[in-house]
Amino acid sequence: MTTIHHEADGDLGAIAGEQVAVIGYGNQGRSWALNLRDSGITPVVCVRRDASRDEAERDGFEAQDLAAANEADILCVLVPDDVIPSLGLAPRADACTIVASGYTLAFDRLHVPGDVGMVAPRMLGPEVRRCYEEGAGFITAVGVHHDETGRAWSRVLAVAKAIGGLREGAIELTAMQEAVLDLAVEQVLSPALTAVNNAFVATMLAHGIPLEAILTELVLSGEVERTYRLLRERGYAAQSELHSPTSQYGQLSRRGRYDHLDLRTTMEELTAEIESGRFADEWDAERDAGYPTLTALKEQHAGPAIRAFEEELRRRLGPGARGALH
Repeated sequence: MTTIHHEADGDLGAIAGEQVAVIGYGNQGRSWALNLRDSGITPVVCVRRDASRDEAERDGFEAQDLAAANEADILCVLVPDDVIPSLGLAPRADACTIVASGYTLAFDRLHVPGDVGMVAPRMLGPEVRRCYEEGAGFITAVGVHHDETGRAWSRVLAVAKAIGGLREGAIELTAMQEAVLDLAVEQVLSPALTAVNNAFVATMLAHGIPLEAILTELVLSGEVERTYRLLRERGYAAQSELHSPTSQYGQLSRRGRYDHLDLRTTMEELTAEIESGRFADEWDAERDAGYPTLTALKEQHAGPAIRAFEEELRRRLGPGARGALH
């Protein structure tokens, strides 16, 4: 049975009086630092001398160089996975290092003494702050990779509670489980959904449906987004009754029409690349080369031409069209 932790399982007293360092002040770092402070734990922010340090100081935090984090009792490492190995972290043997993703632990990219744990919000960085302010919190993945002091779990759960990560429950996962699941959504599921989406768009265009109408149906109307929200809030069975009988019949009666497609084989191959560490090696090589493939792919799939098209479309349809004059 999967272990799920809740608010009562976290005790902020477990880290009372301990110095907490937040390493990085980007999407996750800023949200964690603000949430920790609002929970009564004011961290020191350890960042390079750049714009992120200026922002941290404007937010009222003491900002120090990265090396200062090694003196902290708890180190919250909140920079991109591929950057973490270059930080040169050297915490004390009685310290606790916490990462927001299992990646560096699962693929043997982080080696530090002391306790090592994971608090991985299932939420985009800025939304970690917004959910905390709303009082809702968010679901989190938590785990202990190494318990040197015997206090690793109490410290990990205390930090998770302080940032709002126990309010909706926290799933206990190993670093490998979290990393495989996280990367598989990005590398196994997302490409499959993109292929399905593109095939659907091409089919509708071939049947004379305007592109603007297709994109409205898929994205701009917000119907899919709101349907998924109802799926989260009420569950599949309850939300299905909000669809018309025509919709229900159409969805259910055609459900098996794609069963002949062998998606599983490709998904198994892609997951094996993740689990074996081959993707991590590939990503290291990409980083060391200066990200040439990533740069080219972003230009191809999300470059200026696509951005310009999307901006123009949003001026004419959706929230951006409110009050538009013709």
